[in-house]
Amino acid sequence: MPVATRFLSIMKLFTRLLAILLLTGGGWVHAESQINAPEFTLSTLDEKRQISLKDYRGKVIYLDFWASWCSPCRKSLPMLNELRNELKDRGFEVLALNVDETREEGLRFLKEYPVDYPTLFDNEGTAATYQLRGMPTAFLIDHNGKLHSQHVGFNPKDMGSIREEVLSLLEAAESAR
Repeated sequence: MPVATRFLSIMKLFTRLLAILLLTGGGWVHAESQINAPEFTLSTLDEKRQISLKDYRGKVIYLDFWASWCSPCRKSLPMLNELRNELKDRGFEVLALNVDETREEGLRFLKEYPVDYPTLFDNEGTAATYQLRGMPTAFLIDHNGKLHSQHVGFNPKDMGSIREEVLSLLEAAESAR
């Protein structure tokens, strides 16, 4: 695909995602019932291993869908990395699913914005299964594998509420043990 055509295609997608985000607003949307998070098995962006969501049962998961062209992701990935490193010993993990067209785009992004948590390449349509409403979109999944909430968009000011939600789920997991 010629570069100009691809650029226009990406810009149209970005404009649609931005419109959806502006119309729906950012922030948390809580699940009204206990729904199991859809399972997936994907390879890491570097293709070194396969990771399944079920491998993380018992942990609180921040499932983050991101792309190299997503401006807010430049801030969210490093900030999530800090939160993950702070809380990983309590049973918290971030799984980042890249939705770029090629692995190389995501790998280039991660050279500039490296993270310590697993980054997966979504070449299986997992993003469609989760019905994303914008970019980035994240789902908090409790220790039982249930969807707890969805967060659309990212603003650094969101980290306080994200941290509170994660801590609440970690406390619930700790009291269930």
